[in-house]
Amino acid sequence: MPTQSHSTTTNKLYFYYGHRKPSQNRPTVQGGHFSNRKTIKNPNQNPYRVIKSEQPPFNLEKWDSGSQQTITSHTKTPSEKFFSIAKTLSPIARYICDSLRKHNHWDQNVITDLNKLRRVTPNLVAEVLKVQTDPKLSSKFFHWAGKQKGYRHNYASYNAFAYCLNRNNQFRAADQVPELMSNQGKLPTEKQFEILIRMHSDAGRGLRVYFVYEKMKKFGVKPRVFLYNRIMEALVKTGHLDLAISVYEDFREDGLVEESVTYMILIKGLCKAGRIDEGFELLRRMRETLFKPDIFAYTAMIRVLVSEGNFDGCLRIWAEMQRDGVEPDVMAYTTLVTGLCKGNKVDKAYGLFKEMKEKKFLIDRAMYGALVDAFVANGKIGSACDLLKDLMASGYRADLSIYTSLVEGLCSVNCVDKAYRLFEITIQDGLNPNFTTIMPIMISYAEENRMDDLHKLLVQMQKLGCQVNADLPKFFSLFIEKGKRENRALEVFDYLKQKGYCSVSIYNVLIGALENIGQVKRAISLFEEMKDCDSDLKPDPSTYSNIIPCFVDLGDMKDACSCYTKIKEMSSVPTVFAYSALVRGLCKIGEIDAAFTLVRDCLGNVTNGPMEFKYSLTIIHACKSCTDEKVIDVLNEMMQQGFPPDDVIYSAIIYGMCNYGTIEEARKVFSGLRVRKLLSEANLIVYDELLINHTQKKMAGLVQASLKFFGLESKVKLKSSTVITS
Repeated sequence: MPTQSHSTTTNKLYFYYGHRKPSQNRPTVQGGHFSNRKTIKNPNQNPYRVIKSEQPPFNLEKWDSGSQQTITSHTKTPSEKFFSIAKTLSPIARYICDSLRKHNHWDQNVITDLNKLRRVTPNLVAEVLKVQTDPKLSSKFFHWAGKQKGYRHNYASYNAFAYCLNRNNQFRAADQVPELMSNQGKLPTEKQFEILIRMHSDAGRGLRVYFVYEKMKKFGVKPRVFLYNRIMEALVKTGHLDLAISVYEDFREDGLVEESVTYMILIKGLCKAGRIDEGFELLRRMRETLFKPDIFAYTAMIRVLVSEGNFDGCLRIWAEMQRDGVEPDVMAYTTLVTGLCKGNKVDKAYGLFKEMKEKKFLIDRAMYGALVDAFVANGKIGSACDLLKDLMASGYRADLSIYTSLVEGLCSVNCVDKAYRLFEITIQDGLNPNFTTIMPIMISYAEENRMDDLHKLLVQMQKLGCQVNADLPKFFSLFIEKGKRENRALEVFDYLKQKGYCSVSIYNVLIGALENIGQVKRAISLFEEMKDCDSDLKPDPSTYSNIIPCFVDLGDMKDACSCYTKIKEMSSVPTVFAYSALVRGLCKIGEIDAAFTLVRDCLGNVTNGPMEFKYSLTIIHACKSCTDEKVIDVLNEMMQQGFPPDDVIYSAIIYGMCNYGTIEEARKVFSGLRVRKLLSEANLIVYDELLINHTQKKMAGLVQASLKFFGLESKVKLKSSTVITS
């Protein structure tokens, strides 16, 4: 046997076996495979060897609380998971778990391993079920243990079985454990139902909580106050307030006395549902039976109303709190002020803010930020600037969001130079302003035709490390959104293009904007300009999707279809708007087969396709009945849903009747639409011609297919050529 090298034995661990720790399942023994192993220091190992850490030491000055700390963790294999869990098990439980894991399903081998044990106790069953992940194996093992001679499950084993089923998403089976206990002669207690209620409550299954509660009443088990509270809280959180109130009525019929928690659960639920008057009635009853609510209860109610946007209810709760003589604290003020700012009640919020100043409460920067945003939204820029001065006088340093709001407000009142000075202050404070901060300044410069200032601002942002070309499409989108600025946007783009600021995304924004206002020729000129540019500005799938409606509006279906082909060659999918425009264009020129090929392609590739596409396929399916009644029923359903027939629907009638019905049935449908004044006389003539033409195409296709099938196509071609020569 070759001797091992020194390098292979350097890191070897030496073990000796000591006394095993005693427990209720393991007697104290000396030695053996299950003893606690301890490491002995290797004498050959260098004690001065330094283990280098892969991560740099933590530096508090460079720490950013907002950054996401990525923690790399080793994913354990199933075997590693089992052995890590097995450390906490007794030897016999470890033996059972190892047998179940090794065979992976219940068979004779598992039963043979279990029969080697003299007896499996209920506590041992509970210990095994606590770590099992297979509900089928767990159920088999549980029922096998119950068949042992003289064996009876105890509460611990039943509880562990319920936990095991719920842990493996078999919560409906877990709900049947009380019936199983009753059948096996062990009546369930409140604890078993509490376990089920807690499991459903934590998972947000409110109706299952109520189901378990009803089952408790069938077994004659009455919950205590804390369990009633748990049931009502689960129902309120899952939006089943009426069921919670019915449980509360049972609570009162049982003669139990409410706690403050009971009242607050129901009051918050009523406030969330907007039933403020009923909430005040419970408050009155709470004062009569117990005591008046404290500041924490009132703050919780205000927080619930703020989350639901019921700001008038917040003020009613605040007035009720003052009537009770409850002194509001900082948290109550902050909750209400920030909520009123969101609800556009800035004057009332500012009044409460001044109350806090008079009481010398510590006001945090978040409240200042909420008030500044509210003042800017209401056009009170002077008050917002005064708040900034007050903030700095209080010893705070304004954050970037406050500066961004003020910049936007100053630009809205045509004070762009002051906004730019405020932007420079953010740089001096080291706040690293982003593109959102300077967006209002850029829009103001573009409106006032201050192109040089706009260029200087972009250069300044580049020096700060911003990706200007990546953010400029957002600027053009916001600039155009305000309406009637498309031509001005083109002028700004022409200027910035000369300075080297150009990208495919900017072209896409401008082409889409021009198409929306009907300037399709200018949009196509931009598209042609892109095609003539360098490879960095070649059209992408978004460009082709934006330009397809432009070609369709001009009636150039050949170029529109070529754009669709380009998108498919790029392994991409057109937008829904591009699909709709292309299908309508094909229907107008009578290419109905190609149009409905695109309809199926659209519905197969997009998440939410147009409703007219979905109804068109329904109409085609209805045409298989060869009668006009079912088609008219689908059309009536469409109109009831607010979707009147259009070119796609009319083409679907032609397509379906030509494939599955007759021309006469299609004409009956069109005549019915004409009678209902959904189709004009001129359009009736147009669609009748399309119907005849499409039928002729179908017949020609069938004749050509028949000639190919019988091998007569070559003879027909030869005969036609001789006729032409003669």
